[in-house]
Parts: sequence; structure tokens; C-alpha cells
Amino acid sequence: MSVYKIKQDLRKTSSKEKAKILQRFFKTAPGEYGYGDIFIGVCVPHIRKIAKKYRQVDLSSAVKLLASGIHEERLLALVILVLKFEEAGAPGRKKIYELYLKNTEYINNWDLVDLTAPNIVGKFLANTDKKILYSLARSNSLWERRISIIATLNFIRNNSFTDTLKITRLLLSDKEDLIHKACGWMLREVGKRNKALVVDFLSRHCKNMPRVMLRYAIERFPERERARYLFK
Repeated sequence: MSVYKIKQDLRKTSSKEKAKILQRFFKTAPGEYGYGDIFIGVCVPHIRKIAKKYRQVDLSSAVKLLASGIHEERLLALVILVLKFEEAGAPGRKKIYELYLKNTEYINNWDLVDLTAPNIVGKFLANTDKKILYSLARSNSLWERRISIIATLNFIRNNSFTDTLKITRLLLSDKEDLIHKACGWMLREVGKRNKALVVDFLSRHCKNMPRVMLRYAIERFPERERARYLFK
């Protein structure tokens, strides 16, 4: 199956107007985190539909698609990798996981990370050593750091919270707003399942946490409880 044919199929529902909206939404102006990214205006449901159609494409073609300068083509490649990961046996999953981490330079916006890191990195590491996440958390790459914390969503879904809390501690002093939001989101997800753990974490770190992280973490707390943290 040619990569060109897949790209042409993807473009069938592209929209110049939607592309303009996405360019602004994903902060592609000079100095912004998505600077230089190009959108063609394809919605995520259509990308998922195309991914299912081409889920049997070989891995080398998926990686070629991932190297595209077009955002939606990279997302399509990643969704295909998620589908292939779900269907693969242990050797296949290992190969996809390694390909994913080898190509993080192309996983370079928050939606690309959020839709795939838990389903590839998180699932692969669920029952094995997780030290790679701590290396990623110390990376100079914003997106690798985001992968490190968002991948733990898979652990959270399985009621395992230790790595989320440890990685959040590593990222408390991170300078990027997208990391603050990601950590706060993961804390909120932990809190849905074990609020006591999050309360304990906040009792130790809330005064040193970025405000955005704190606000995300306590978003589902009762109003009076939120106020106590916000005005400490």
C-alpha cells in the first residue's frame, strides 16, 4: 500500500477554513510551541476512520507517514501504530514501542502525545521496568517530558499511581505550561480513584506547584476545598 494513496485518502475531507482554525488552536505562530506545524484541516473522526482502513499497512510505511510535515498525517500514522499495537503479540508490541520512542521528534504536539502515549508506551511498560519514563521526564524535549507523564494514564486506569506521583514531583519545577497542565490532569485522574493520595501529595507540594498544575489537580474538588488550596 503506497503512502501516497493513504495521504490522498486522508485529504478527501480536508478544509482550508478548518486548517486555519487548527493552526491557531495548536499555536503554530513564531515563538509558540507548535511553530512551523502545518495543518490541512481534517477532523479526528475521519483520521480514525482512515487509520482503521489502513491498519494493515507495514510499519515502514507508517514511519514514513509519521515523518510528514503535515500534522494530520503524523496523527494518522500514530493512530495506525496504536491499532497495530493492540493487535500485535509481544514481539510486535516491543517493535512498535521502540519505533515510537525512536521517532519522538515527530510526536511534537500535545494531541499527538495524548492520543497515543498511554496506548503504546503506557501499555508496553505496564508490567515491566519503567525507568525510561524517568529519563524522558528529564529530557530537554518538551514532548518527551509530556510523554513521560501522559503515558502513566494507562497505569492510573489500572489503579497504579506511584509512577504518576513520582514523575509529577520531577516535573514540579518545569517551565512549560503544557507540562503543568499534563501533570495537573494526571493528578486529577488519580484523585478520581484515590483522592487521599492526591490530598497527601498536595499537602507536601501545593505551595511549590505551578498554579495551572494545582488548578487542574483540584478541579473536581468541592468549591470550599479548592479555595483552601488556592488561597493558602
